[in-house]
Amino acid sequence: MDALELTVWIWLGSFVAGLLGALTGLGGGVVIVPMLTLVFGVNVRYAIGASLVSVIATSSGAAAAYVKEGYANLRIGMVLEIATTFGALLGANLAGVLPADVVAVIFGVVLIASAPLSGRPPAPQAHGGKPDPWATWLRLDGSYPSPDGPIPYHVRAVPAGFSLMFVAGALSGLLGIGSGAVKVLAMDRAMRVPFKVSTTTSNFMIGVTAAASAGVYLNRGYIDPGLAMPVMLGVLPGAMLGALVLDRAKSALLRKVFVAVILLLAIEMIYNGATGRF
Repeated sequence: MDALELTVWIWLGSFVAGLLGALTGLGGGVVIVPMLTLVFGVNVRYAIGASLVSVIATSSGAAAAYVKEGYANLRIGMVLEIATTFGALLGANLAGVLPADVVAVIFGVVLIASAPLSGRPPAPQAHGGKPDPWATWLRLDGSYPSPDGPIPYHVRAVPAGFSLMFVAGALSGLLGIGSGAVKVLAMDRAMRVPFKVSTTTSNFMIGVTAAASAGVYLNRGYIDPGLAMPVMLGVLPGAMLGALVLDRAKSALLRKVFVAVILLLAIEMIYNGATGRF
């Protein structure tokens, strides 16, 4: 296919990636990296560079809508971004050392390990007992809108969530996926934040995380404007559409989409990385 046709196909794939990323809180990078490497034969490091640019676009597109609708918790996002930013710088520097096949296998392992955890419903909100002292001090508790009015929630295990966010940032810098999977799991499972709040806050956070590591990739020449542009232009409208759909979507459906997508992509990435196809 010629350059124009290739660009159009990359744009369409990126649009779908942005839609899924916004709905699940993964960020479009979780689909874009396998799509570019497995379907279009792009070098994995350039795919990660384009993915990081798209992750920034996804966050910018969806986060504004989520904040306006009252889903994203800005205080949680800003506190946890401290950990993810330092982790992202570490991961981006590791990416320049590890072989491409190893990066691909790590990508698949991370996704497949996330699937069973994300598929389970979150632990019920703990309304009794003493409030979490860190959540109280940082004023992280909040509420999110519903047809029956605002639903309050309490944040738990802030230190554990903060530690997991450092891991999420490192994976973002290493794999270019926005690390939404780990962010959602940390907030949903460890910190007991409602799923819709977790996914929307994750989208709010991933832009800053990706920007920290994108600078390292840009400095090493792994961001190609000709590739990153159609990816970004596809992800952005997909993310905006996903933000609109999320308002009427059910959390159970989002979890099924989440699990199906990451399992399929994980198997492909592990197989191709293990057989040296990158």
